[in-house]
Amino acid sequence: MVEVETGSTPKVACVFPGQGAQAVGMGHNLCQVSRRAREVFEEADSALQSPLSRLCFEGPEEELRDTINAQPAILTTSVACLRAASEFGTSLSPALVAGHSLGEYTALVAANVIGFADAVRLVRERGRLMQEAGKARPGGMAAIIGLDEESLEEVCRETGSQIANFNCSGQIVISGTRESLALSMDLAKARGARRVVPLQVSGAFHSILMQPTVEGMAQAISQVDFNHPQVPIVANSTAQPLTNPDEVKRELLQQLCHCVQWQPSVEYMVGAGVSTFIEIGPGQVLSGLIKRISNEVQVLHMSDPESIKAINL
Repeated sequence: MVEVETGSTPKVACVFPGQGAQAVGMGHNLCQVSRRAREVFEEADSALQSPLSRLCFEGPEEELRDTINAQPAILTTSVACLRAASEFGTSLSPALVAGHSLGEYTALVAANVIGFADAVRLVRERGRLMQEAGKARPGGMAAIIGLDEESLEEVCRETGSQIANFNCSGQIVISGTRESLALSMDLAKARGARRVVPLQVSGAFHSILMQPTVEGMAQAISQVDFNHPQVPIVANSTAQPLTNPDEVKRELLQQLCHCVQWQPSVEYMVGAGVSTFIEIGPGQVLSGLIKRISNEVQVLHMSDPESIKAINL
């Protein structure tokens, strides 16, 4: 879908958002003007045998927010933006791609590791399994603002929570049971956190509470053909590039229960010479994080016809 051009200037990385970026209406304006975007939503409806496009365009918001729906919806909208870009004449030649949690699957589509129909079915199953795991062992997540990593790691050791996302300096997300999360939030505030923000999610993602999802996802992944990445994918769990199918499959299982190393991933890409990041998909969450991680890079986004057409590399 995208071509890697190793000598390109500026050196570009394409990044893809994860759960939480969903919003009712996403993709609708794009489908009004892009045939290729419409085809992506039609392919998703067909692959899932359900009207995902209508849910994206019209809601209701509560149903769209459900993990089982939000994950395929965000992936579909992101891929629609990516395919519309080529239709609008926006040439993307990334040196690296990466995605935040769910967004890693979008990165696989961008790097031609798996086809879109397989990806949307995989993330629907991923969302289903994660939602079920959250019901079986209720938990949640919280963003901790303004507390250093060492102090928060000590809080987690004392309460039984886990660090789930290293998003950027001063913003770390933790996961755990409802009880451990409540204790962790109180303790983090007592130890100097500026803010603690409970997240609207259905479970303790990227923690040991997601272990029941691994077997089901391993089975689902085994049914899909994986190609060698045409563009290296910077992995969530290691912040290192994935360059072959076996590494990719291991990563997709590893990231379910382990921390998303987003800040180290961005730092790796900057260290590899990336000077321009393009967030592709709904929202601009990753754009904000990247700007906080590095003030020396250009950060762009593609989420609607106007922002896509504005890209000029």
